[in-house]
Amino acid sequence: MASKKYLLLAGAMSLLASTSFAQVKPNLDVLDSSKVAPSKMAQFNAFKNHQSDYPAKPRDMWELGFHGGLHFIVGDVAARPGFGGGLSIRKSLGHVFSIRGEYTGSFDYGLDYKLRPVTSSTVGGNPWATTAAANGGNIVANYKTATHALSLDMIASLSNILFYKSQPKVNWYVFMGYGLLLADVDVDALNGGAAYNYSGIDFGGKRKDIRDQLKDLYDLDYEQNAPSQGNRVTIGRKDDNQLLRHALETGTGLSFKVSKRFNIGVEEKITLPFDDYLDGFFGGASDQNKDFISYTSLRLNFNLGKTSKRVEPLWWVNPLDFAYNELTSPRRMKIPTPVLPDADGDGVTDQFDREPNTPAGAPVDVNGVAKDTDGDGVPDYKDKQLITPTYCFPVDADGVGKCPDPECCKNMVQQTPCASLVLPSVTFKGSSTKVSSDNEAILASVAASLKANPSCNVLITGHAGEKAKKGGVDLSSRRVDAVVDYLADKQGIDRGRFIKQNTPGDAGTVDIAPAN
Repeated sequence: MASKKYLLLAGAMSLLASTSFAQVKPNLDVLDSSKVAPSKMAQFNAFKNHQSDYPAKPRDMWELGFHGGLHFIVGDVAARPGFGGGLSIRKSLGHVFSIRGEYTGSFDYGLDYKLRPVTSSTVGGNPWATTAAANGGNIVANYKTATHALSLDMIASLSNILFYKSQPKVNWYVFMGYGLLLADVDVDALNGGAAYNYSGIDFGGKRKDIRDQLKDLYDLDYEQNAPSQGNRVTIGRKDDNQLLRHALETGTGLSFKVSKRFNIGVEEKITLPFDDYLDGFFGGASDQNKDFISYTSLRLNFNLGKTSKRVEPLWWVNPLDFAYNELTSPRRMKIPTPVLPDADGDGVTDQFDREPNTPAGAPVDVNGVAKDTDGDGVPDYKDKQLITPTYCFPVDADGVGKCPDPECCKNMVQQTPCASLVLPSVTFKGSSTKVSSDNEAILASVAASLKANPSCNVLITGHAGEKAKKGGVDLSSRRVDAVVDYLADKQGIDRGRFIKQNTPGDAGTVDIAPAN
């Protein structure tokens, strides 16, 4: 008998082990006061105002359930399928535990397949005496048991505290509780008023064949009370045959959410009334011979309550949901205003400042490094010659370059006032020969200097690259012509004042220098 119990429980656990869980939209907001009962408002306000670390428990819905399914007694007599059904009401105590009250009514049947000896000493009388006397003291036991059961169960949900998902789609639970069982057990012991005769039954055949023959033999009238012992009350169609028993209940189940109002479940419940007479046959005094009830049911559950005032039953709510959502989109957390230090006040925080000690007011780039517009190695805030031509490099500590005399004038002894002129270089990008807007501003300053010194001629030097390839010489010449054309055509400088030349060097640069 015990092995059957363990087999049933193992089967239920195997069903649960194969279950997967799905994610649905979160549905708990602990900052929503409309879901909090008046008795919990003090805690709600303390939590909202950062005076408590724990939110108030929200009001949740009740669950009304209807159930029905396979109901049978596991005892000394081989069971036939029976049916049970009823209703339940369930309320959460928290996110894990809930309590459920339930009524279950059932009809259970049993028909054995072997002869059993029966004596007049059977406890509670012997309704089988007539049939046993006609068959050598043997009978084939059968029964019909009608039950009414009330139960109060404590349920523990095992699948709603999820660390890596949001809300549960499936609720797996186990339960244990107390039951009060009222059972009416009757037997079909007589064929009308006469004894049954088993002489035509082949008890050496297969079990199914034997039971089929017995079904044809019995009239299934169940006209007599089965033997019993203990408490009996006169309730039901058979007087003095109602067994009133306390029972221990345990089981497990799965519920599948269909909507916020409805879920479908399957459950396996074992009822242990510690009685050996539920099947109308006494198998022995050992506890291993006690009968118990197995009930496998399909359950339709409905949540009761207004959605404007209550959340779903808490076993459908992940209590970690608020904490995880608060980390992503904070609403209650006190987040201090970030303080980003900038020691040198250049607008670039110390965390990203590559030059954290720049003097106040010094222009810097996006990395906090002091700007050096002409690239001469002297930052702009120290450079007394902001744009120094490349041919005047290297420069002194003040960023002022020393420009060499042009090749054509190295042998001249006398220096003219033109020698003191410092004219900038013009740069071109890629293979361009067009004077850019930036270069126009530079050439405008060159034209202003030349107009102020009309006696000074200008040496325009292009660079064809280090190896002076033919293509580079052509590109360099066209860039020199572009500079001359702009100064002559746009700025009005006499073309006779320009001397053009090409030398090796930086192919992107055209240098401008006084030629006198």
